[in-house]
Amino acid sequence: MKTTSVKFNLIIGMWMMVLATPSVYGQSKASRNEVLKTMRTATEFLMNTVSYKGGFIWNYLPDLSRQWGELEAYRTMVWVQPPGTPSIGHLLLDAYHATGDEFYYKSAKTVANALIWGQLPCGGWNYMFDFAGENSLKQWYGTIGRQAWRMEEFQHYYGNATFDDGGTMHSAKFLLRMYVEKNDPVFRPAVEKAIRFVLESQYPVGGWPQRYPLMHDHPFQGKEDYSSFITLNDDVNIENTEFLLQCYQAMGLQEIKEPIIRAMNMLIILQQGPPYAGWADQYTVIDLKPAHARSYEPKSINTATTVQMIYQMLEYYQLTGETKFLSGIPAAIDFLESVKLPESELKRYGKHGRAGYDAFVPRFIDPDNRKPLYVHRKGSNVVNGCYYIDQDISNTISHYNSGAFINIARIKDTFEKVKNASVEELTKDSPLLSKKSIPLNKYYTRMPYGREEQGKSIPELMKELTKEGYWLTPIRMDSHPYKECPLMPASDEKKYATTFVGDEYDTSTYPTEEPLLGISMATYIANMMKFIHYLDE
Repeated sequence: MKTTSVKFNLIIGMWMMVLATPSVYGQSKASRNEVLKTMRTATEFLMNTVSYKGGFIWNYLPDLSRQWGELEAYRTMVWVQPPGTPSIGHLLLDAYHATGDEFYYKSAKTVANALIWGQLPCGGWNYMFDFAGENSLKQWYGTIGRQAWRMEEFQHYYGNATFDDGGTMHSAKFLLRMYVEKNDPVFRPAVEKAIRFVLESQYPVGGWPQRYPLMHDHPFQGKEDYSSFITLNDDVNIENTEFLLQCYQAMGLQEIKEPIIRAMNMLIILQQGPPYAGWADQYTVIDLKPAHARSYEPKSINTATTVQMIYQMLEYYQLTGETKFLSGIPAAIDFLESVKLPESELKRYGKHGRAGYDAFVPRFIDPDNRKPLYVHRKGSNVVNGCYYIDQDISNTISHYNSGAFINIARIKDTFEKVKNASVEELTKDSPLLSKKSIPLNKYYTRMPYGREEQGKSIPELMKELTKEGYWLTPIRMDSHPYKECPLMPASDEKKYATTFVGDEYDTSTYPTEEPLLGISMATYIANMMKFIHYLDE
């Protein structure tokens, strides 16, 4: 999710627009009072019934007997990864801005207090926390987490905080918004604690590890623990830089400008030289070379990450006006063009071309010889199974694509537009260069969480709210309830080679053919943003 307060017109097409156009709502004539009543009813149910002490998971069965974040969770747990607890907090502040109703601000304070409770002494957050205490969380890691075959990040309890998947930064940005909303000093200590965490964990070169304080206690399958590597994957560098930028913008903290610039400059340093002029997901700290992560994330140049970094360099150019951020883009484009795969490989991959994209490429490229790295697995669970890499694109894993669709023509066009535009115009709203105060955005929630309701009108959404106050939503991910996996020998089983889940012992979530019906935080957020947009028209 992109959250920088400055958004630039020339590259906005890169990111999904969140607030739907009025055509989505048809010719509906719902009154403002009706919309406000529906929003209030849905939120009261969310806060009074679904929430656990102000915290949320992602999805629930209607009777709250089971709930899931990225994995099945205990009722006492709070999920931090989007669209979890901080995402709900941001939405509540958005609703407060749209309605002026203090109920939403008070609800946001409840969510903020939950996140402050879960903030670790270091200043960051883990993927989740548990109001039942650390022993309960360790029990979860030793059972459900340990047996989630494809979810290796949950198989080991570190006890520290993570930048992965944006949870820490979404929490920090939400608490920043709570602080500056009314300059309430109650929230400042938590914000300052988060700022110190980001600054202390930053490497001198400008990047961040995936987890902090640094840990090295989980070498996996003979490879070094990757959690201390400099990490670009899942927007670690982007999100951390944006948080510092928002603190600079909203709080006027001059001392954090240098760490911001250092983080931006690091992306230039990490770009590999031709003919592999892309970016990796992780880098070793000592020599800044591409590094591995999970067993299905090999040491490589990642083409999808390279596309993202190209757009990020364009954004940094518009924040600074410095052409050094443009200098590596032509070589990166040449690299992407050089690894395009023929139609025959797409067929072997088992997919068709995708509308709006003009190139199909391997996701992972060996940085030493430019060979594609395709990921497979064998076995049936975390005990007897393993992932492996070869150059055969057929029968690759489905939960982490070995191929990527990109639009090189669009990249080139955007690059030319930015390069040829007036620097003064591009940088006029940059908080790094502006001499005037630039407030944070009125609304934070920009991505259309959920897909079931995207085409529905406001009256339809109002009608579908249950009498209790929730939208009954297809929950498309299920999981096997935990049961201990016995010791078993390594297996060459291929039955689960391309599935999301293995056998009955695998606790990973998987897509279901017959979705469960339940309560979805993504649906709540998506529907509330539609109502907010409707009120703004």
